[in-house]
Order: sequence, then C-alpha cells, then structure tokens
Amino acid sequence: MREYKQEGSAPFRDVTRQVLFADPALASELRCFEVAPAGHTTLERHAHVHAVIVAHGRGRCLVGERIFTVAPFDLVEVPALTWHQFRADDDAPLGFLCMVNAARDRPQLPDAEAIARLCADPAVAAFIRA
Repeated sequence: MREYKQEGSAPFRDVTRQVLFADPALASELRCFEVAPAGHTTLERHAHVHAVIVAHGRGRCLVGERIFTVAPFDLVEVPALTWHQFRADDDAPLGFLCMVNAARDRPQLPDAEAIARLCADPAVAAFIRA
C-alpha cells in the first residue's frame, strides 16, 4: 500500500494505491486504487492512456467533459491528454484497477483557464474537486 500522492502536491481526498503487477517485458503496470466514501482522485491528465476497471463500490468519474456513473466491472477508457477524476459515492467506497504504461509522464494539473473551460458546463462544475 502506498500513498496516492504526497499530501499537498495536488488536490485529492482519501485515496490509496498499490502496484499489483509490473513486468518490464510487458511495459505496463496494473495498479489498484481505493477511494474512501466521499473521496476523490486528483483532476488531472497525462500523455498516456488509462484502462480502468471498477472492482467494487460505487461512484462517478469525469472523462473529458462527460460524467459517468460507475459500478463493479465497468471499464472506463481515459484517452491521452483527457482531464479525468474519480469520485466515490458519499456512502460507499470505490475500488478500481488501472492499467497504464510503466514509463509514463507526470500528471498535468489544470490551470485557471482549463478549470474555467471545464466549469462552463454546470454539471461538470458541480462534479469536479480541484
């Protein structure tokens, strides 16, 4: 079990992560994230693609400018350079597996202009935690 991120490095709440599998021959990593009830991951984007499979719990996620309800066994594809954030429901945790490149770029956080663009949609504005 590892810290999701260093406290104060980016906005998030009640998230942990584990690397479940990493093999240099495959050039990818399988990670597990646990988001406590009412917790959320960082609003961010990367140059690499994510494949996310919900393992347990309930929540919602933002991918680009769309919000999706997620439940066990849902697959969420996060395209490269797409803003994304995962949130657990207030009364349930959210656990998900994430497959990413082993060699990947650092997360990009939104600047004021990106936040303003995202918040032009009232539903997205109500969803994001930044």
